[in-house]
Amino acid sequence: MKKKKLLIRFAGYYKPHKTLFIIDMICAFTISVFNLVYPYITKEIINNYVPNKLVTMLLGAAGFLLGFYVIKAGLNYFLHCWGHIVGVRIQSDMRRELFTHLQKLPFSYFDDNKTGVIMSRMTNDLFQVSELAHHGPEDVFLSLITLIGAFIMLAIINVYLTLIVFVFIPFFALVIVLVRNHMKKVYADARAAQAEVNADIESAISGMRVSRAYTASEHELTKFDVGNDRFVESRNRQFKLLGKFHATMTFFMDFLYFAVLLGGGLFFYFNIIDVGEFTAFVLYISTLITPIRTLVTIYDQIQEGATGFKRFCDIMDVPPEKEDENAVTPDNIVGEIVFDNVTFGYKNGDDENDAKVISDFSLTIPAGKTVALVGPSGGGKTTLCHLIPRFYEINSGVITLDGYDIRTLRRSFLRKNIGIVQQDVFLFNGTIRENIAYGDFDAADEQIIEAAKRANIHEYIMTLPDGYDTNVGERGVKLSGGQKQRVAIARAFLKNPKILILDEATSALDNATEMLIQSALENLSDGRTTLVVAHRLSTIKNADEIIVITGSGVEERGTHDELIAHGGTYKELYEYQFKIL
Repeated sequence: MKKKKLLIRFAGYYKPHKTLFIIDMICAFTISVFNLVYPYITKEIINNYVPNKLVTMLLGAAGFLLGFYVIKAGLNYFLHCWGHIVGVRIQSDMRRELFTHLQKLPFSYFDDNKTGVIMSRMTNDLFQVSELAHHGPEDVFLSLITLIGAFIMLAIINVYLTLIVFVFIPFFALVIVLVRNHMKKVYADARAAQAEVNADIESAISGMRVSRAYTASEHELTKFDVGNDRFVESRNRQFKLLGKFHATMTFFMDFLYFAVLLGGGLFFYFNIIDVGEFTAFVLYISTLITPIRTLVTIYDQIQEGATGFKRFCDIMDVPPEKEDENAVTPDNIVGEIVFDNVTFGYKNGDDENDAKVISDFSLTIPAGKTVALVGPSGGGKTTLCHLIPRFYEINSGVITLDGYDIRTLRRSFLRKNIGIVQQDVFLFNGTIRENIAYGDFDAADEQIIEAAKRANIHEYIMTLPDGYDTNVGERGVKLSGGQKQRVAIARAFLKNPKILILDEATSALDNATEMLIQSALENLSDGRTTLVVAHRLSTIKNADEIIVITGSGVEERGTHDELIAHGGTYKELYEYQFKIL
């Protein structure tokens, strides 16, 4: 039933292109019929037109065949041109659907799956699906029509000789059944190995600077060789099995010729068939073997395409982020955030045995205030930042925004009102203008420039030869860390959110750059509810409230001066950073 559902699901992708697909099938059917006419005309020429010297009929039959061949050439053009176009369009539809679905998947999916593996499914797998979409139905349909037609024509010539030949067909079917399941597993292993190689390559190229800096090229090569050897090994198993399959099928087809020549020769010897019928029979066997050979040839392609489609469906069947069907979009928010007994673990929200990053956590962040989170690593500070925009779902408890449970708010509304600037800034491979415009794609150039000015990056941009049209490179590699941070801040200015999350936004910068960016961040935070995660305590001295978070929850809270006077964990951290003994 599962295979049937997959087949029905695959067939559904032909619906938008059904007109071209139907024409393609009509062309395939017509070509099959033409292939069946040629041996019959040959029989008539040998048995009738030539012995009886019917030149007019001979020339007519020759002209008839020539016309068929011209039409057949046009049909083959359509079949190979527009048939492939149908396959490419289906591939495009699937890739668009997959990309759209990926945009809706929970962040936990990307935590558990490598980028290179996902890319392999979007490129290599869908290419194989495209080839299957074109060649699969077309070749199978053409082959079946030719097989049935050839069988009928052979039976008309001599039914007994036909039965002698076709008695071997069940053995052919048995071989396919025996090999099929084993090949399916081998092809799946090969596809998975290829995806892992792609993932290793993607990771190695992305981290090229790190591996060069640590002279780790040999290590990367060794790691790559492990995956590459696994890919070669899986391909070896695949091709050995495919070689056995093709060798068996080739022997079967050769044996058909042998059976026809032997049986047909004996039938001709005993005058059961004449020379024309014998010739036609041999030609029809050639016609019969052609679709068999086609089926054998595309079997590898069918397996590749079916495996690719199964892997495509594996992603499409991952549930997207859940949206409350009654989710609301308030007219306005002021930005009060409340954590009420929140518990969260990254593994599985329903499994009590999972290690909890946050347990029974409660905290109120007043609207328009700047609240800083400090404390040792592993206390859950960054996790809290991820929970507010619902990048992950909490296990228990409630997070509210202006009294609304955030699970009852539309994600698009929630995230539209939250701006995030992180330590590891991600810039897309495009221009500076495009990267700033992520804050508001409808913004005019004047607004983009104003956002850049407020982020203290405009003057630098104007020194570049192409200004705002300068390409930043992959992940912003052409910009320094401070420049990337300021582009990210400009992006947040343009978004103009009610809530701002600054997650270690300056920790990777030098002191001079930090001071420059800190000024922009303070400007950005003005009048917004701001949550700051920082290890550099000098950057949060002016926060309205500083909260010290440890593994057991909130340990201390207050202003900088209050916490220093209190003499607890915050004072120890502060004195350690500034080496006050």
